[in-house]
Amino acid sequence: MRQELVHVIAGNAFAISDAQGDIEVDPHAPVGLFSFDTRFLSHWVLSIDGERLNALSRDDMTYFETRFFLVPGAASHYVDADVSIIRHRSVHDCFHEKITVLNHSSEHAEFSVRVEMGSDFADIVEVGDPRRRDVQIEADSARHQLVLRYERQRFVRETTVSSTAPVEVDEKGMTFRIRIPPEGQWETDLHLAMIIRGEGGQDMRASLESHQKAVRGGMREDLAAWLDRAPQLVSERAGLEETYQGSLATLAALRYRPLSYSERVPVGGLPWAMAFCGRDSIITCLQSVAFTPELTPATLRMLALLQGGQLDDDREEEPGKILAQLRYGESAAFAERPSAIYFGAADTTPLFVVLLDEYERWSGDADLVRELRHPARMALDWIDEYGDLTGDGYLRYQRRNERHGTINQSWKDSSDAIAAANGQQPAFPRATCELQGYAYDAKRRGARLARQFWDDPGYADRLEREAAALKERFNRDFWLPQHEYYALALDPYGEPVDALSSNIGHLLWSGIVPDDRAEAIAEHLLGPRLFSGWGVRTYATGQRPYNPVGSHLGAVWPSDNALIAAGLRHYRFDTHAARIAAGIFDMAQTLGGAVPELIAGYDRSITKYPVQLPSAGRPQSWSSGALLMLLGTMLGLRPTGDNLLVNPALPRGFGRLELLDIPGRWGRSDAYAGDRSTNPRPRPRLH
Repeated sequence: MRQELVHVIAGNAFAISDAQGDIEVDPHAPVGLFSFDTRFLSHWVLSIDGERLNALSRDDMTYFETRFFLVPGAASHYVDADVSIIRHRSVHDCFHEKITVLNHSSEHAEFSVRVEMGSDFADIVEVGDPRRRDVQIEADSARHQLVLRYERQRFVRETTVSSTAPVEVDEKGMTFRIRIPPEGQWETDLHLAMIIRGEGGQDMRASLESHQKAVRGGMREDLAAWLDRAPQLVSERAGLEETYQGSLATLAALRYRPLSYSERVPVGGLPWAMAFCGRDSIITCLQSVAFTPELTPATLRMLALLQGGQLDDDREEEPGKILAQLRYGESAAFAERPSAIYFGAADTTPLFVVLLDEYERWSGDADLVRELRHPARMALDWIDEYGDLTGDGYLRYQRRNERHGTINQSWKDSSDAIAAANGQQPAFPRATCELQGYAYDAKRRGARLARQFWDDPGYADRLEREAAALKERFNRDFWLPQHEYYALALDPYGEPVDALSSNIGHLLWSGIVPDDRAEAIAEHLLGPRLFSGWGVRTYATGQRPYNPVGSHLGAVWPSDNALIAAGLRHYRFDTHAARIAAGIFDMAQTLGGAVPELIAGYDRSITKYPVQLPSAGRPQSWSSGALLMLLGTMLGLRPTGDNLLVNPALPRGFGRLELLDIPGRWGRSDAYAGDRSTNPRPRPRLH
């Protein structure tokens, strides 16, 4: 059985090791030290007198630092160990490890401490099978330094390891020959700097002193300030406050600064999505706007900065389109994959407008709405000019890069995700149902922005007419009266893909469902075919492609469920929403730690314990954000003008909840649920 992996994260860099702190290449897991999609460290193994170490315990101090407590030899030697080792690891645009060796005997002791080091400079997209690279190595014992360097034309990546203690340096690592007095200790600081050069690259080298100052001061202060700015949760439910704090800390960990951009934006998450991903970032901001609103302006500006401005089949770029992802690895730099700036997503563009409007409703930031008027209008124009690929008025997708393009360009983006109940996959271009809901919502919200902030009532009227026509057309063509739910998609000929899926819950969130059909949708979502007890499955049981461990064919995603629960409350199905919230929070608290990207769709009565999947990322920004959104949904938080409305609907057993200091255009407000008043107490407006 593969042992537990340990990670430390700090914005632009993250390290994944085994439980002892060692890093060794694993074809099944992206272990190593990574930054901007490159692995700067692929081998990092500590030994004492030739013996590998075993873990006694670990202290995960913050998301950016951890300590490993180790002893040499097998488990039977733990009690009698005369020596123990502490590895204190931290990450902050560089990698630092303090190694402390403690002599517990009453006599002097001599040891040979060895750290083996190496880097393959693999692109993160190839870590399972990295290609061989010509790595230049410089070993310098006089300077206590080992330099590893990879260069391909202007693409340069370099790892420099330095020690504060005298050391013998060779091309494969460092050896310390030490003598420790009785009951004494020895230590060294190993500092690893990363250098990125090339198009848009930067030198990330930081001195040991600046790193220690950042970790001990700035980063801890930044985390404390981040938590302090967020609302405070007081709950009678055991463990809920800790789960909430953990979600906030995860969101803090998953912020990074893209190259040539000064503000921090949310990345997708470990391990594969440690990059700026349009969909993940937008959804995370929508989930967290009531809790950590500072993420949103930076995200919107970054998306506007990278908005499509031309036709480019390789990158699937079109004027007005919002990007899918931004990558910095070698394959992106040399166009071996279309991922440097890639636009293969059909949902990011309408969701950009949805987020801009939602943020203004919470913040009252009219200046940002005016600043982003042109990008927002370009996004709205894209829906009809480029998104309607067959001229039938529906937002569709079909990849234009046949070599590397994403096949399914909605949130369910795995290649087999869109299939009928009998397993047949429709032809392209495909119009999935939730895309139409997003387009409808974007047009309605765009109309509000045009009328209230852009001084263009004619444009607002046009968008409202288009939204109304889309709603009428959608409810005619997507509705399956024999099943009483909406088709997963339409093929290019207008034929419905009849699968029952969680996508119908997004339709409630967008508001495209008429009131007289909402109850049928709610009953399907909480029926035994879709609801597992932990949450709503992506794909209902009883259909041929159903697979409880299939990412989009039966697994349960917290991010998916958060939108569904919000939609259910929008249509006043409070009990249904509460059941989903209870299931997701039960899952999160049962597993402990960061919320996984997804869990298996097995029925809760069978498993009794959430089944994690090896393919699931953890931590993930939109999984942690999902808990925040579910909390806001349970409390019924909704901005209305300069007021915050609160309308709680808690699951059974949650007891009393208090959410204090909720930020918004009203300043700060409190919300209560349970045995206290449900009216928020306003605070003085913040200027």
